Amino acid sequence: MNLKKRILATAAVGIIAAAAVYGSTREMASVETENGMASWFGERDTLYFWYSDEALTNYFNSAAVAFGEREDVRVIPVLTSESEYLEAINHASLEGKQIPDVYLVSNDSLEKAYLAGLASEVRDAGEICNAEHFPATALSAVTYHDKIVAYPLFYETSALVYNETYLEQWATQQAEREIAAEDLEDGEPPLEDSEVTTGFDEDTLAAKTREYMEGALPATVDDILDIANTFDTPEGVEGVMEWDVSDIFYNYWIVGSYMIVGGDAGDDAGQIRINSEEAIQCLEVYKALNQFFSIESDTVTYDSTIQDFIDGKVMFTIGTTDVVARLEEAKADESFAYEYGVTTMPDVSEELSSRSLSVTNAVVVNGYSKHRELANRFAAYLTDECVDGLYESSGKAAANRKANVGNGALDIFALEYADSVPLPKMLETGNYWMQLEILFSKVWNGADVTEMVQELATQIELQVR
Repeated sequence: MNLKKRILATAAVGIIAAAAVYGSTREMASVETENGMASWFGERDTLYFWYSDEALTNYFNSAAVAFGEREDVRVIPVLTSESEYLEAINHASLEGKQIPDVYLVSNDSLEKAYLAGLASEVRDAGEICNAEHFPATALSAVTYHDKIVAYPLFYETSALVYNETYLEQWATQQAEREIAAEDLEDGEPPLEDSEVTTGFDEDTLAAKTREYMEGALPATVDDILDIANTFDTPEGVEGVMEWDVSDIFYNYWIVGSYMIVGGDAGDDAGQIRINSEEAIQCLEVYKALNQFFSIESDTVTYDSTIQDFIDGKVMFTIGTTDVVARLEEAKADESFAYEYGVTTMPDVSEELSSRSLSVTNAVVVNGYSKHRELANRFAAYLTDECVDGLYESSGKAAANRKANVGNGALDIFALEYADSVPLPKMLETGNYWMQLEILFSKVWNGADVTEMVQELATQIELQVR
């Protein structure tokens, strides 16, 4: 039985129930016998697996049971506080009791983990760390100085979410205007307002609408602005586009192709380029968007923008992978009365490309583990054999290419992820994202772009010297 079925099935067998107790966040006490301490499960090897996101509990518990049965070992998932997470792993490793053999961590912490001895070069159990299983972005995210030091499990990135119902209305409006203009050229009298939606040949209108829909998805920011300028919005629509301009994760696509920090793997201090002409041009476009969309950066949040999208107040927004489940739930309870779609982020312009930011959460084999061979096999198992059940049980989009195939929205996020910029690992640039977020906020509210970029570039250069 595969993991997806295990997640959906009810565990009724005693040994499964006992193992599930072991897969909880509490330790199972050992039993004292006349001959000393003996485990409830005998002398089998034990792996401790640490993580900090409760949403993954069902997935990890089920995987621990399945892997434990197959390998005749115990795997004990341990849910740990996210606060000072890596420090807690380091403390437990040095203390030498119940060492976290395997743990989950975001890729930006991998340099810190590796330098502390908490991450070891993977032995690639199952030979999965390759382009057949993962996009280059995922492999770069888990690479440190040309060594793969973790197995990619799931990712987060951003993509453009659109109200397909509104987009079809816009396409119909453009088709009507084109037909009306052609009629004027042919000498036909102009239609009265009351005839606009009824005075066209239905087949002609349908064909023209399809033509507009085929080219409707915006390839550039200018395409979104064209829609904003030509869409007679329905009642209740407050704006064509809204997104969380206060969070760098939803803004980075603007400069992602031109602000380089650490190279592809985010670990090379010699590859830093922040102050470029292209980056400045991109930010000038971003600054000008405030004149079109007037989003208040000090009040907007990601949740508020998605809720506005659900309420039909906006046509476009920028969402992360969680938006798919949220919109499907809203459709199910009928609070979202529209069709929607997801597409890759538009380029900044025809000359300036875009590139989203991504973070990859990866499974790491602890360098202090006494069971590294077994830990490698479990890490490979988590990130390959059982990833088909990951999104259904946790809402996390698997980095493995074979997962979520055929799910249209997640397929688009996977495309965006494959072209994204992994979060850098360098300790020296740990505050880069906070500083860049401040820069975006100031630029959105009218600050001089060139001055802001120069200040940031100077600060980061000083930090990495």
